[in-house]
Amino acid sequence: MTSRNAASESTAPSADALPHGCAAPIFDSLSVADLQPRHFATITALTEANGAGRPTRMAQRLAELGFIVGETVSVLRRGPGGREPIAVQVGDTVFALRRHEAGCIRVRVAA
Repeated sequence: MTSRNAASESTAPSADALPHGCAAPIFDSLSVADLQPRHFATITALTEANGAGRPTRMAQRLAELGFIVGETVSVLRRGPGGREPIAVQVGDTVFALRRHEAGCIRVRVAA
């Protein structure tokens, strides 16, 4: 019987599993689009596919709205069928985001 080393296994999703408009995954993180309702997470990065992982127009606009690295974010609820819009809270403000917008906000789930 062989044992597997858990540290060698990657928990990152494959590139074809990423939300539309989102860059390659940052290891140890997921997107707000993948965050379960009523879970808190900390923003680790804002990315966009066209920016090759770097902040671009959409990421800049999200930052202007308050989605800043280090801020706590939570998904309050999702639209019909668990899809769009996604109600997201940052601080005292609630935003309705499309899935591809939420997919560009990388987070680390609070332990």
